Amino acid sequence: MEQTELYPRLLAERMQDALSDTPVVLITGPRQAGKTTLVRHLLTTGMRYLTLDDNLTLLAAQQDPVGFIRSLDRAVIDEIQRAPKLLLAIKKTVDENRRAGRFLLTGSANLMTLPLVADSLAGRMETLTLYPLAQCEIQHQTTHWLDSVFAGKIPAVSHSVIGHELVELVLQGGYPEVLARPSPKRRQAWLRQYLDALLQRDVQDIANIDKLGQFSTLLRTLAEFSGQLCNYSQLGGQVGLDYKTVSKYIGVFEQMYLLKRIPVWAGNRLKRMLKTPKLQFVDSGLLASLRGLTADTIKQNHTLFGGLLETFVYAELLKQTTWAADDYHILYYRDTEQYEVDFIIENSAGNLVGIEVKAAASLTTKDLRGLKKFASVSGEKMQLGLILYDGVEMLPLGDKFWAVPIASLWGMSSSI
Repeated sequence: MEQTELYPRLLAERMQDALSDTPVVLITGPRQAGKTTLVRHLLTTGMRYLTLDDNLTLLAAQQDPVGFIRSLDRAVIDEIQRAPKLLLAIKKTVDENRRAGRFLLTGSANLMTLPLVADSLAGRMETLTLYPLAQCEIQHQTTHWLDSVFAGKIPAVSHSVIGHELVELVLQGGYPEVLARPSPKRRQAWLRQYLDALLQRDVQDIANIDKLGQFSTLLRTLAEFSGQLCNYSQLGGQVGLDYKTVSKYIGVFEQMYLLKRIPVWAGNRLKRMLKTPKLQFVDSGLLASLRGLTADTIKQNHTLFGGLLETFVYAELLKQTTWAADDYHILYYRDTEQYEVDFIIENSAGNLVGIEVKAAASLTTKDLRGLKKFASVSGEKMQLGLILYDGVEMLPLGDKFWAVPIASLWGMSSSI
């Protein structure tokens, strides 16, 4: 059972819009991100709530999926990935009655990667992803940062968060249960148990993993490589797995919403698919737990904070894509001369914003190196180059380039 939700979820409006004109809506995302709380909060009259985490309900769904669905007119079915055969039964009943808003499903695994789902519910279902809480939700702000930036309005900081306070925010991450814990020690205890539960139970719902020990070891190894290029052979060598097995296991971690592979930006879309992606975790608190990072370890060695902060920013951007008005893709840039940009955001028109993340309160001309090179390569498509840093002032750094406080990600819109 997920914690009572005290925070506004900015995905709620999109979910209600989808239910108004689509027979089946799937809310997918990691366990404990708040899916159950969201769907129960928005439960409409006449919708029955069923969870497949209940053993008796799961047994009924598995033994007679057609009969199970036939008995329902409108329903919420929680953790649908535990009985994927229900999806064919849902297809059958929806084809007989395509009334909007009939089924609201949640799943803690990315069901859209399963052929059964793609084949059975194409054109009948809209999928929305709910990640752990974004900082703007925690701060009760309705920030649409990506839409604002592409409109030339970088959100102003409503409350400065720097130094030790920023470290604490990043170590915390966005899981609602973590936010409810009173101390870093109790938050770490929850995150450790959460990971153990995922690896011991949920992975068996979506994949046949023979060696859970190596699977778990690989996840901890990947945590050390977060933000780096995805070299399967190198990763496999660390834990005694071959190239294909590493690739398969990373795919499973993606299905569980623990991490993602970020494509490289290239003017030619075919090149994007052929080039090496970059690994990134989707929650900075979870990554910190896997790496054993605390406020004390970061205080002793601040260089450990850079990669963790990059993950935090990535997670914030990723969450913003789920409720933004436009369709955004998060990419990265790296060329043969080793010029890099942490994140390239591309909108549906192909326009671009480059983002560098710096865990420092001051910047140098060297910090603009990658953004300037990217601007020369991308030309008119690049609208802005932003350095998100551990500071308080928003300052121009030349044509199209700005130094922007990280707290802008949950700030209020302002023109530039």
